[in-house]
Amino acid sequence: MSRQGTAEKATTTLWRPTGPKELELVRGSGWRAWPARLPQQPFFYPVLNEDYAIRIARDWNVKHDGAGYVTRFAVESAFLARYPVRQAGGETILELWVPAEELEEFNAHLVGPIELVHEFR
Repeated sequence: MSRQGTAEKATTTLWRPTGPKELELVRGSGWRAWPARLPQQPFFYPVLNEDYAIRIARDWNVKHDGAGYVTRFAVESAFLARYPVRQAGGETILELWVPAEELEEFNAHLVGPIELVHEFR
């Protein structure tokens, strides 16, 4: 929907599998931002399809954190063009590698809230 003559920006839907600690930080942001990476985390990895996010949350996060979650969020497509799509395995295992130092700018290009869409225990 456009308002007052401004065009709506095109968005891309991304998913992020996450554990309980990161999810609490997202909740604490009002579902509006991803938390800063830890020193040993040089990249933020959103993924391009829901099935891949489900597999990570269900098969990795549950095993390591006791619970796994899948979130969905939209980002301005024009902004995302700076990040090449990386194939991390099979044909549908696609992700973006956002350098940790760019995460604040990445968050500024989120459109709408981060949504919790799946939970695994």
